[in-house]
Amino acid sequence: MLEFDNQQEKSLERLGKLRDYFAQYHALPSYRYMQDLLGIKSKETIGKLIAQLKEENFLDEAPDKKLMPGKRFFEVIQSNNSVQAGQLTQMYSEGGVYTNIHSELVKKPSITEVIPVKGNSMIDEHIADGDMVVVEKRSFANIGDIVVAIINDEQTIKFLGIENNQFVLIPANKNFKTIRPKQDFQIFGVVKGLYRTY
Repeated sequence: MLEFDNQQEKSLERLGKLRDYFAQYHALPSYRYMQDLLGIKSKETIGKLIAQLKEENFLDEAPDKKLMPGKRFFEVIQSNNSVQAGQLTQMYSEGGVYTNIHSELVKKPSITEVIPVKGNSMIDEHIADGDMVVVEKRSFANIGDIVVAIINDEQTIKFLGIENNQFVLIPANKNFKTIRPKQDFQIFGVVKGLYRTY
């Protein structure tokens, strides 16, 4: 990862502060403000740090020469450990590879929309009220896909199924009935992922 003045940990800490600043203000600080933010007095040291971050693709430069996030700026650590939801297991190492959550969730940005879920008809598929589903907008899907469908100008999220050569929308909750549209319905898109916050 970053190796600046043989102080990888300090470099990562400084990158973390830049990321936190960007998350709050949606911009990167000026070189001068960066000195205060990172506790660096020397302009030369700031210059070296920025050069290193550019080299590692964490920072980039816009056409007007202002700093902007590079392609690795939004990466977060994906731990080598897994967390057990059953029996406890011993941690065997720290850290891990880096991943970009956005690129993991969004494969086709031009046709992707994030839609909030209301209700629990898909709870057995672990899609709960308040979750945000990542949907690739398209009018076709495969049987078994989780789709967002439009019926009578209302949206619903269900499995796409087929009965007697007719498409049906199947919930993942025994308290809800399969929807057998009497008229044509439209597939708005296919669910590709979800996220939730606490």
